[in-house]
Amino acid sequence: MRCYCCSSKSFDECCEPFIKGDKHPSSAEQLMRSRFSAYATAHYQYILETYTKEKQQGLSVEDLAQSAQGATWFALKVHPTLAASSVDSLVGNSVSSTEDSSIDSTVHADAKVEAVTNAEPISKTNLKSISKPITKPITKPNNAIVEFTAYYFENKSMYQLHETSNFSVEDGKWRYHDGVLHDDCGKIKYGRNLPCVCGSNKKFKQCCATKSR
Repeated sequence: MRCYCCSSKSFDECCEPFIKGDKHPSSAEQLMRSRFSAYATAHYQYILETYTKEKQQGLSVEDLAQSAQGATWFALKVHPTLAASSVDSLVGNSVSSTEDSSIDSTVHADAKVEAVTNAEPISKTNLKSISKPITKPITKPNNAIVEFTAYYFENKSMYQLHETSNFSVEDGKWRYHDGVLHDDCGKIKYGRNLPCVCGSNKKFKQCCATKSR
């Protein structure tokens, strides 16, 4: 089965080893992808443990599960981020992992999401930090930025969460700290005959649209 994070790998060779604790992500992007897969498979303990220690304070597995209730996460797109790539290369030797850190970030079709007037505010914030937005640019070598768009269904409607996230290394492991949401977050319309956002090369109506039922 193809991984939930929409990489070119199967789940058991991509995100599952991280979620099970058999391996540790060797880059911020790998951690972000594995956290998305954890949301898609309801592994909230992993999500909690992969926050920075500071952000874990005041959070619980129950909080995360409740915030995700009613949402079906089905596709992920990672946007090219020069800052994340360059910083990851600096800290690669400090993160203990046997996993190849190279992941294809261009796994999605180039289909453009239709513009939505008066887009509804996003109702799920579980992929962003439950904290204040980033206020300082990332400058330290043990930090990285990853920009992504996550897609989900709620009440048979399609939503997207577009975030630029802040990751840092703690105790030799990548951790999610916080993120800033973009203005295009919210309910969207997507043509049923367009290529599916998951990058399967199938039409949306024949692929992920079926998960909204």
